[in-house]
Amino acid sequence: MERRGFLRGAVIGTSAAAFGGSLWHGAAFAAPAQPGAGPYGALGPADANGIQLPAGFTSRVIARSGQTVTGTSYTWHNAPDGGACFVDGTGWIYVSNSEINPNGGASAVRFNASGTITGAYRILSGTRQNCAGGATPWNTWLSCEEVSLGYVYESNPWGGTAYRRDAMGRFKHEAAAADPVRRAIYLTEDESNGCFYRFLPTTWGNLSSGTLQVFKASTATSGTFTWQNVPDPDGSPTATRDQVSGAKRFNGGEGCYYADDTVWFTTKGDNRVWQVNLAAGTYELAYDDSLVSGGAPLTGVDNVTGAASGDLYVAEDGGNMEICVITPDDVVAPFLRINGQSGSEITGPAFSPDGRRLYFSSQRGTSGSSSGGITYEVTGPFRA
Repeated sequence: MERRGFLRGAVIGTSAAAFGGSLWHGAAFAAPAQPGAGPYGALGPADANGIQLPAGFTSRVIARSGQTVTGTSYTWHNAPDGGACFVDGTGWIYVSNSEINPNGGASAVRFNASGTITGAYRILSGTRQNCAGGATPWNTWLSCEEVSLGYVYESNPWGGTAYRRDAMGRFKHEAAAADPVRRAIYLTEDESNGCFYRFLPTTWGNLSSGTLQVFKASTATSGTFTWQNVPDPDGSPTATRDQVSGAKRFNGGEGCYYADDTVWFTTKGDNRVWQVNLAAGTYELAYDDSLVSGGAPLTGVDNVTGAASGDLYVAEDGGNMEICVITPDDVVAPFLRINGQSGSEITGPAFSPDGRRLYFSSQRGTSGSSSGGITYEVTGPFRA
């Protein structure tokens, strides 16, 4: 593994926008969010890319599946999914999974300080249905296989050898989020009766060994919780989710994001955003579409990331093809909408290190096929 790359600066991405909490504004999220006026105002008409944005924001296409990335000779992968951004000198790198089976893996696009694309390349190959994942504080990308008895792979955003991390368990992995305070990696499971996990490495920064634990709670949507060791992380012959009595079930775990002693994760089966208050040892709902007064602006809840402002950005799998923002004041509102792509889903939201650019993909684009994926960048006055 090329350590030179992993030691370059901090990571801003899917799993940990502020590893030490220094950029996070202490978002409270004290009650399930309700619809209201978003911080950027109403969406304007669709632009040339079919994207509706608030005033002051613009979009551009970064890459299309099956086509060479502009300014490079690299062909972008099919079905782009989870992603994150990494500091690269004065520029940055955006990594993106490929949710196809077989031969999924992940790719990367490199940008210079002005946002010009300077390279694109493969960082993980030979894996299956790489859905979401997460960045680590030591600047690696955890790419998760969304298949039965799937693995987590640790890959290098600068290229080089990737490693399978068996100790993190074999199950239908979705997303990961790193917590440097408790030295844990949180993991979601995309099953209708799935669980929420954490992995405690034997040595922080080395994921080759450690302990897999499962979240235990006795109440439905809020209360206290504990962690219990999973006896057999390889998930065979008994699935990891069925090994611990009292493990709490979650309906289709999806995105996962950590900041400021809190981890948020989403469940697509019931359109919820869960908030786990790690310092207090409690959990609750940050959003539930069934608890919204009137029409719910956020459905098809999927990938999630956050900004230094304390805002959460939640992407839709279906719904109105929107990325919605949930503010620290418990307001949920659309931030952008993609038109003409109802057969797709929005994946991989991640901010550039300076917080001025948001990257994401439409996994199947206008064609509704995995070969039609489109990866975008939105630039504008994101609040700090």
